[in-house]
Amino acid sequence: MSDSSPSIKRRGRAAGGSAASRADRAAERRAAIVQAAMDEFIARGFAATRLDDIARRAGVAKGTIYLHFKDKESMFEELIRTAIVPFVSRLTTPPAPGGSVRDMVEALAKMFLQEVAGTRRADLVRLIIAEGPRFPAIADFYYREVVSRGLAAMRALIQLAITRGEIREPNLVAYPQLMIAPMMVAVLWKSLFERHAPLDAEAMLQTHLDLIFGARRPQ
Repeated sequence: MSDSSPSIKRRGRAAGGSAASRADRAAERRAAIVQAAMDEFIARGFAATRLDDIARRAGVAKGTIYLHFKDKESMFEELIRTAIVPFVSRLTTPPAPGGSVRDMVEALAKMFLQEVAGTRRADLVRLIIAEGPRFPAIADFYYREVVSRGLAAMRALIQLAITRGEIREPNLVAYPQLMIAPMMVAVLWKSLFERHAPLDAEAMLQTHLDLIFGARRPQ
């Protein structure tokens, strides 16, 4: 019988389809586990969250979790990779031709306020702040994957702005933390004090950028 016979072709297609279906189901289970982990971490905190609770929320057996993650820490790291790291990667994109560094920083900061500070992603940031001292491994991971990369990218943008004459204070390049300060203030303020004194984070951002770049001239 030839290898190109219809029956062999059908079996090949069936095997390929089965493999694809298994891969799809595995991806769906992994996504469900990650979402359940996020819900549990936010509701209970890192320390109090149990794998049993995550499995129950995800609708899978506890053993299924170990097919995707070795422990609770690796699961939390996956959350950071999928929820926060992609945003940081955008900082490495240079300003558009003819665009100013201020315009780029402002656009990225507004995106952060909308996609992080204004969403459940902010709960992950607050969780790291709250529990990082007790679990230095997750704080170290966050620093390595998010903070250090974000600071390096922001430092490069500050240096570019200084070279272009958009920023006059050369010492700012040593303190990129100052550039991102309003975003962190927004994350913390909205969770702790918003009900007492609502914060207009975008207006605060504009004032902050005016202090660094100089006030915009009226059009």
